[in-house]
Amino acid sequence: MMKNLAAFMALMLSLLGTAAAKDVSGWVERVRIYPGAIEVNARLDTGASTSSLHCDCIEETVREGEKWIRFSITGYEGESVRLERRVHRVATVKRHFGETQERPVILLGVCVGDTYKETEVSLIDRSGLNYQMLIGRGFMEGELVVDPDETFINPPRCRIGSLPAE
Repeated sequence: MMKNLAAFMALMLSLLGTAAAKDVSGWVERVRIYPGAIEVNARLDTGASTSSLHCDCIEETVREGEKWIRFSITGYEGESVRLERRVHRVATVKRHFGETQERPVILLGVCVGDTYKETEVSLIDRSGLNYQMLIGRGFMEGELVVDPDETFINPPRCRIGSLPAE
């Protein structure tokens, strides 16, 4: 019995050490998107593998044989930025009610707290949803722990000098 208790305690301490080394965020946070340095409200969703972003005015174009996409993002304070990004891939997403949907996926820089990553983001009309962005596990993995009791506890603080040029 003591041997099992010691093993359990060792496991718990290692798990606590791992969580303590990660940035703690609430289930809803303000995040900053690059390029453009625009801030949006995002839900951190451990059930989603990839991130998605609401955008307006999606226009597809072709440049040197590659698909590109033009779109606009409106920040939480109403400011807007227009971006153009190469389509990284097209994702087939299974919706909660069973049908599938194809979405363009681009690479965007995202800052949550002190964590900055260039990550895959699918573009979709999220106007009927509460949050402009959904941050998935692909971004959070190894960096963030989500506290489901909290919101807006980890504002974007990524150092501008350490980010890639826009």
